[in-house]
Amino acid sequence: MSVMVARKKVVRKWEKLPGRNTFCCDGRIMMARQKGIFYLTLFLILGTCALFFAFECRYLAVQLSPAIPVFAAVLFLFAMATLLRTSFSDPGVIPRALPDEAAFIEMEIEATNGTVPQGQRPPPRIKNFQINNQIVKLKYCYTCKIFRPPRASHCSICDNCVERFDHHCPWVGNCVGKRNYRYFYLFILSLSLLTIYIFTFNIVYVALKSLKIGFLNTLKETPGTVLEVLICFFTLWSVVGLTGFHTFLVALNQTTNEDIKGSWTGKNRVQNPYSHGNIVKNCCEVLCGPLPPSVLDRRGILQQEESTAQEGSCPRGPGTQEPPAIQGPGQAQEGGMKQQDGSILPPSAVPAPSVSDTEMPEEKQRTPGELPVPSLDAGRAEH
Repeated sequence: MSVMVARKKVVRKWEKLPGRNTFCCDGRIMMARQKGIFYLTLFLILGTCALFFAFECRYLAVQLSPAIPVFAAVLFLFAMATLLRTSFSDPGVIPRALPDEAAFIEMEIEATNGTVPQGQRPPPRIKNFQINNQIVKLKYCYTCKIFRPPRASHCSICDNCVERFDHHCPWVGNCVGKRNYRYFYLFILSLSLLTIYIFTFNIVYVALKSLKIGFLNTLKETPGTVLEVLICFFTLWSVVGLTGFHTFLVALNQTTNEDIKGSWTGKNRVQNPYSHGNIVKNCCEVLCGPLPPSVLDRRGILQQEESTAQEGSCPRGPGTQEPPAIQGPGQAQEGGMKQQDGSILPPSAVPAPSVSDTEMPEEKQRTPGELPVPSLDAGRAEH
């Protein structure tokens, strides 16, 4: 006996999201698929700080001040926290249009542009939007099937439209957009301070040791310090330069994408409609403004039913008897009738069942006193 059992398999929305992202911890962590350089970033930060805390910090805490390792630990923890917050969060991905929404947008575009003659190029799909008395163009994304909001752009690496798209940073393994830009800026700022801090006290450590045992002997005894100095020296210029560049962008309320394209400078000669004309107001809006919630709903539930068949036999009790087989009239006559003592009567001794008036067919039943009605077959026989 087979029994059909319907089971509901819980599927989260992040499992069905398009794009080239990877998710961990049941959709709580969102990153790009290319994470190799992000692991290199973690290795450089953790390795350099581990060497610094293992060798130089103990000597400097005794010789100079115990506050040196404490301040270094604060910078290290802050840099790691902002790095992980930037890498594991949703940068502001805009959901793609559903089939019904995409069809409706296509109908609107066709109604606006009209029919395009064959052989001619269709006009660009652009909508004009006014911000601070200035016209801003909203471009259509052929991948996401939507008109992108202002300052949004499509990331070719993650294959998603990101709100207030700044750039895709391989060092953090994620896009940098509206929802994680402040953490990215705080990360590069704290990393710059940490790099300068470690580089400076490494030089101080070498100088103090050189006064006792000499410069060459110091280099021979502390190869880890030499490695830290080299790493900090080559990363200092890039990290500090990147921090200065983004400080300039924050002061103007501008993104890296807009600066590269020259949206508000160069030939366009268009004033930035998002700038408040005040450095303090721009910094407060970018770094201290309200953080919008994610619109992806990554951990929303999509239920799918799966039917599975289970075969099994129903158990019978000791006193349970199988139902007797139904036999036809011919079978009963051929097989005879079985008595209570076990003997079988021959078919000729089996009495024929009597047919009562109640068991007769409807056309043959009649009430008392009613005359019989001759059948059609009888009338045909008479003729």
